[in-house]
Amino acid sequence: MLRRSLYRLSLFVAIFALAVVSLSCIANAQDNSKRGRKYKSPPQTARIEVTILRDINGKPIENAAVIFHPMEGEKDKGNMELKTNEDGKTIIDVLPIGDTVRLQVIAKGFQTFGQDYKIDKAQVVIEIRMKRPGEQYSIYKDHPGAAGSPKTPEAQPQPQPK
Repeated sequence: MLRRSLYRLSLFVAIFALAVVSLSCIANAQDNSKRGRKYKSPPQTARIEVTILRDINGKPIENAAVIFHPMEGEKDKGNMELKTNEDGKTIIDVLPIGDTVRLQVIAKGFQTFGQDYKIDKAQVVIEIRMKRPGEQYSIYKDHPGAAGSPKTPEAQPQPQPK
C-alpha cells in the first residue's frame, strides 16, 4: 500500500513539474526581449544616381565604368563597379547614409575622374562632366614659367672680367 501511494505521489509530482516547465517555456517564447540573439537592423541606405556627360557638348557617355570605393577612415573597404546606360546614368542603393565613398569614373577616350563624396542624404544626385585628355608634357618643348625651364639669355649671369 505504501508503495502504491508513493508511486501515485511521484507520478503527480512529475506531471506537475512537466506542466510548470511547459508553461515557463511558453512564457519565454512570448517574451523575446530578455533572451536569445539580439537583432540589429541594417543601417539606412542612400540612393545614389550618377550621370556621366561629355564636357564639350553635354551628351551622355554610355558604358563608362563607375567605381564606388566605400571608405572607412582612410581605408578602402572594397569596391563596386557599375556601367552607365545609354542615358549615361547608373544607380546604386546599397551604401549606408553617413559613409564616405570615393567615386572613380573610367571612360574610353576621356580623362579618369576621381573624388570623395560624403553620403549625408537618402537621395544623392551626382553629375560628372568628363574631359578629353590633354597634351602630354614633353621635356623637349619649352614651357615658359615652369620650374626647371631653361633660363633666357638675359637672366644668365655674365662672366666677371679679371
